Formats: sequence, structure tokens, C-alpha cells
Amino acid sequence: MKNVISLFCIFLLSGSSYSQKHADKVITINEQKKASAWVDSTYNSLTLDDKIAQLFIVAAYVNKDSKHIEEVTHLVEKEHIGGLILMQDDILKQVRWVNKLQNNVKVPLLIGVDGEWGLAQRFSETIKFPWAMTLGALTNDTLVYQVATKIAKHCKRAGINWDFAPVVDININPNNPIIGNRSFGSDKYNVVRKANAYIEGLQSQKILSSAKHFPGHGDTDVDSHLGMPVLNHSRARFDSLELYPFRELIKKNIEGIMVAHLNVPAYEKNKKIPASLSYEIITKLLKERLGYKGMIITDALNMQGVAKNFPFGEMDYLAFKAGNDILLFSQGVKTGKEKIKDALVKGEIPMSRLEESVKKILFAKYHAGLCNYQPISETNLIKDLNDKESEVLKEKVFTAALTELKTDKNHYPLNKKKKYLFLPLEDGDYHLFYRNLKEKYPILQQVTLEQLSSGKYDSKEFELIIGIFKDTETTVYYSHKLSNVSKNAINSLSKKYSTTLCNFISPYSLNGINLDHIKNIFLTYQNNNYTQTSIINILDGSLKAQGKIPITIGK
Repeated sequence: MKNVISLFCIFLLSGSSYSQKHADKVITINEQKKASAWVDSTYNSLTLDDKIAQLFIVAAYVNKDSKHIEEVTHLVEKEHIGGLILMQDDILKQVRWVNKLQNNVKVPLLIGVDGEWGLAQRFSETIKFPWAMTLGALTNDTLVYQVATKIAKHCKRAGINWDFAPVVDININPNNPIIGNRSFGSDKYNVVRKANAYIEGLQSQKILSSAKHFPGHGDTDVDSHLGMPVLNHSRARFDSLELYPFRELIKKNIEGIMVAHLNVPAYEKNKKIPASLSYEIITKLLKERLGYKGMIITDALNMQGVAKNFPFGEMDYLAFKAGNDILLFSQGVKTGKEKIKDALVKGEIPMSRLEESVKKILFAKYHAGLCNYQPISETNLIKDLNDKESEVLKEKVFTAALTELKTDKNHYPLNKKKKYLFLPLEDGDYHLFYRNLKEKYPILQQVTLEQLSSGKYDSKEFELIIGIFKDTETTVYYSHKLSNVSKNAINSLSKKYSTTLCNFISPYSLNGINLDHIKNIFLTYQNNNYTQTSIINILDGSLKAQGKIPITIGK
């Protein structure tokens, strides 16, 4: 019960404005009594089977066939699971389906989503906010808070109670295939500042957060969706780096922590057991050593980082036994329930352990307002999720993130009296940037590598503007690596021409490039209309770049 009371305090301490400290919020005796009364009453009304069922969250897709719809409906109405994670793709259909399901349950469902950059992570017809890497470049953390507050309002409007965000992994591996742009960067202090602002933004609207991926997924080169990464670092290294964000956020009363499917030999000797199933990592390290009392949630249990070695249902049981409260994306609910029940009845897992987890979940539902559930209105839903205020905020954020990596006073700001050549590299769209640049500098000429190689353009007469463009908006997982042609061109041309480099993709792309010869370097982090427009004001000197690169490059 001790952990349950602690979680109650965590929830009631949340929801403060970004300028306040959590500890400033007073918890009244009346609030405690009301929450405890609802939780205790609900808990005592449940059968053992239904208490176990509260641990499970399953995936709900409205774009799948009727069989899937029927299976999920059965799990909700007959198995009485605790919640859903919404996947894709029609938000109006999702809201309609969730309303129907919520109307037919005894205990309201927790509705979660992967919404790191907003609902657009799952629902394409909604607003996509900047990647975490872009937010990491901001020097004004209040903007991160404002973004997260907007995301939280969108979640609430769509009937979602839990955003499985933010990513607090410290991304120090440029070749990380799964974290990368989803991380706030490689500086642990900046990661914590941004994560704290993001979490408080969610909490301001009573949307649950979930820091991920414990004990740290930033220094991996394997995608845990496809296999199990192994982190062979010492405990001292984990203490100083990977665990730092989690330790600091625990002090700030983070409500949820998600555990990764990766093996950490420093804590778990069995090479087949990922952190998500490890008693040593979840109970011994996270709960006992770090003193975490909030909700612990597995990463999705369909991922190959765990599913390669453990069958569905069995992994659910092992995850609960290890110390998790929520079994996310379960594909073995019936078997998992049976195995957990059998262990409880036999005394292999104490009943108090089940009570701890279920009451945490019920307190979360109370905190989210599900004790007084109201159906979500479908009227103007799409319009509300594409509000003008969010678009204005996006432009503000993208502009504030623009970063001046270096400049040369003899070649910056750009001068209308000089002759400039423009060379676009890679395969992303660049046309808005070029039109804006041409309008500002009418004698600008676009050129190709072949034309520059011909010797037609004298380096004493022309300066060169190189732009690196990829499609950064379709997926957060786009490759930041440049072709050898592009890298060689930048290295050779910057020796010949006075060069300004505008990089519209991840700054990791600059690894392997000799930056010494480049006069001016500007970073935008993403390639879109906002960045292609606002960077012009940086180039002409009318706007000062405010951003700061959130990662270390050049290694």
C-alpha cells in the first residue's frame, strides 16, 4: 500500500504550471479521501480475474478488418482489460469506437497513444509537431512546455489519457536506428530540462506521461523492434549517463516509466532476458535503488527484442513478475491472465503485489477524470485537432530552433552585392528555399556539380551556398547519412569557394565532413516550409539564430 499512496501523491502533485514546482501544490485531505474512496471501492468490486485484467493494454486499429475489431471488443467487454493503445489511422473512427467501448465497461479504459510529436505520430490528419531533436535545440524551454501542452489538449480532445512520451534516452550513438531524432540530444542536462518541460506540459492538462526507455536506449545500434540490443556498459557508466534522466525525473514525480527490450549485463546476467522482463532491473534497480513509486510499463510486447525468446502470454507473466504494472501491446491476454492468476493462487507472487499495481492503475484513471467519464464529442473533431494556434506555435518553434554553428564576419550576413551560386544536395525538396533565396538575392544562380566541375564559375567572382535536403517529414527514422558524392562535394568545394552550408536534416549528417573550410554553417533540423522560409532571415542577418546544437558532432 505504501507505493500506492506514493503514486497518489505523484498524481495530485502534477498539473502545476511550468513556472511552479510540483511541491508547491497542496494536497487537501478532502482530495485524498475522494481519490482513495473511489479507488478502494472500485478495487473491492473487482473479481480476481478482473483485477488481473486491469494490467493489460492492447492495440486498437480502426484500419484493420472486422476480425480485429471483434477481438479487441471481446477483450474489453468479456476479458475486462484495463486499456487500449490507439494505433492508426482515422481519428474520428477511433473516437467513435472508443466511445462505444467505454460505454460498455464497468471500469473505464485508460486510452494511450504514442504521441511524441503529437497525435500525428499515429493519425495523419492531425498536426505534426517538431521532432524531439528539434525541441532539443531550443534555448527557451517554455516553448517545449507549450508544445507539450498543445499535444495534451489534442489528446484530451480525442479521449486519450496517456501519451507514451517523452523519450529521455541520451542519444550519443549517431548510428542509433530507432532513437535518433526522437531524443532531445546527447547532453544529459539538456535532455532532463526538455523532458521536464514536456512532462509538465502534459500534466497541465492531466494527461499522463511516460519517460522512456529505461534504463537507456540512446547508445544502441540495434532496433529493439527487430532484435534485442545489448549494452555492455559498467554500472558506473549507467549511473553517470543513461540513468541520469530517469533519476532526475523521479525527483520531479514522473507518473510513468517505460522499460526497454534490451539486455544490460551489468544488471542482468541472463543474456536472453531484456530489461522489460528483468526483476533485477525493474524491482531491484528502478523500484528499490532509485526509489521509483510510479507506474512502470513495458515497451510494446510484440517487439522482437522480447518476442524472439518468449511466447505471448508467458512474457506477460514474466513482465508482471519482474515488477511492471502495465503490460503494453499484449498479444497474449488470456494466457497471461491464467499464468499470473496461477502464480498468485500458489503464492509465487503475493496478492499485495497485484493490489499495488491495480491500485496504481485505478489512481491513474481517477487522476485522468475517468471516474466521471464523459463521451467524446465528434463534432468539429478534425477542426479542433488542426487549430491555427498550433500552426503558429510550430512556426515559432522551428524558427527558434535555427542554429548558427559557425560564421565568418567577412562572409556573413550574405550581401546583395555579391554573386552567389546555389547547390542543392541529396534528394529532398528545396524549391521554396531557392525561391525565397532568389527573391532576396536576385543574381543568385542555381548550379549542378557538373557545372561547378567545368570551371565555368570563378571562385574569386562567386561565393557558394550549399543546401542539404532530404525528406525529413515522412518518417522520424529517415537516414541522415549523406552519399559519398555529397560528402566529397562539400569537402572539395568548400576549399575552393567561400561556402555557406545550410543543413536541413539531422546534424549527425555532418559527421565525416571537414567543417574547417566552411565559412558559415546553419542548422534547421527538419526540412519543411517553416524552416525553408525562416532561415532566409538568418542568412540576411535580420534575425539572430537562437538555437543550440543538442548533440556532439565530428566523431
